[in-house]
Amino acid sequence: MFFLCSHWGMNRLDKNAIADALLSAPGWAKLGLTEPREHLRIDAAMELAGAILDHLSPPASHANAGEQQAMAL
Repeated sequence: MFFLCSHWGMNRLDKNAIADALLSAPGWAKLGLTEPREHLRIDAAMELAGAILDHLSPPASHANAGEQQAMAL
């Protein structure tokens, strides 16, 4: 079962990279996790998750944008 769920080329997450992403996330999102209102905690968690993904994801390729510009009328 785990074989189907795992990817051969998947890299292990780096603890230092995640810590850097959390430290560079907006302050309101870090503080928002302690908010008593659930909808604000969810918004904060989504913002932190986005900050981690942005920090850990490779930069988007500009090749697609170049291809689209070549097709402009």
